[in-house]
Amino acid sequence: MIIDKTVAALAVPTTREREALAALEPSVAAHDKAMAGLDCFGAVEVAGSAKEMAPLGFPLTVAAWNLERCLFPERSAAKIAASGASVVLLSEMDDGMSRSGQRHTTAAVADALGMAYAYGVEFLELGLGSQSERQFCKDASNEKGFHGNGLLAAGPLVRPFLFRLPGERVWFGGGEQSRIGERMAVGAVIETEEGPFVAVSVHLESNADSPYRERQIMALIDAVEAHAPGLPILIGGDLNTGNHIGGDFEKEGLFAASAARGFLRHSGPMDQMTTRPSLITRHPDRAMKLDWFLSRGLAIGSSAIVPSLDDDGTPLSDHDMIVCRIEGFSI
Repeated sequence: MIIDKTVAALAVPTTREREALAALEPSVAAHDKAMAGLDCFGAVEVAGSAKEMAPLGFPLTVAAWNLERCLFPERSAAKIAASGASVVLLSEMDDGMSRSGQRHTTAAVADALGMAYAYGVEFLELGLGSQSERQFCKDASNEKGFHGNGLLAAGPLVRPFLFRLPGERVWFGGGEQSRIGERMAVGAVIETEEGPFVAVSVHLESNADSPYRERQIMALIDAVEAHAPGLPILIGGDLNTGNHIGGDFEKEGLFAASAARGFLRHSGPMDQMTTRPSLITRHPDRAMKLDWFLSRGLAIGSSAIVPSLDDDGTPLSDHDMIVCRIEGFSI
């Protein structure tokens, strides 16, 4: 179901409420009952201010980046600014997490770029995160525990929405990363001088197989078509292609399924991967192609992969940023 309620700031569960959630029995029924009672899952936060509130002009650049909690908002924003992107699709963005300094990282990136943003909660984190993340924690608890996706634009965000993807609550119930929530997408209509299109930031499930992710992307396409019928669509983000299926992204059924619905895929050179070792994810031999744009009704002139290394060599994420250049609408 599309959620189109917007708020200036999401409601934050109290510390006592979060402690009670952490003590719940690990069942889908308990999870869903708890989640239904949390206001933070029922709205999109829309805030920030774009430098220009006029429609965007073609050609325009769109960036998609899984920022892996976003430990470095301002440095990440500088990398995005250098790409020339006027629409930005972000995933794995913390808000009120100890590991990322309790910052609202989406708001910080948007502020540094002079953009408006829409933000939705993917997970309410019930702990501090993995062992590698805990080294960055200065506080013993999270102020909010929000983790989600963001959509930023240098122009107005029209009819922003959130869509929670179908899933099996694979992250709930014990362990160092116990969470309430499910994978999700956040999107909005982007006005251009030649007409509107829909931009969507999405994060598909990593702890799953190919049919699982195919169901998620098909459900998302159905929801976006119902929300904004007839408009061109750009979906971008971490599609987790290849996870739990041997790393071969070409075995993902979502590509053929989305192509049958008229979508083209874009992710720079097909032989160039989009992951790298980072300060949190230390897998020196791990190289996967997880990040993609899926477009329909848009003329994509080019796409590229931008290394996530800062000027001093610091990895800003375990994912590289992908960018595409939209020349206009396709016939």
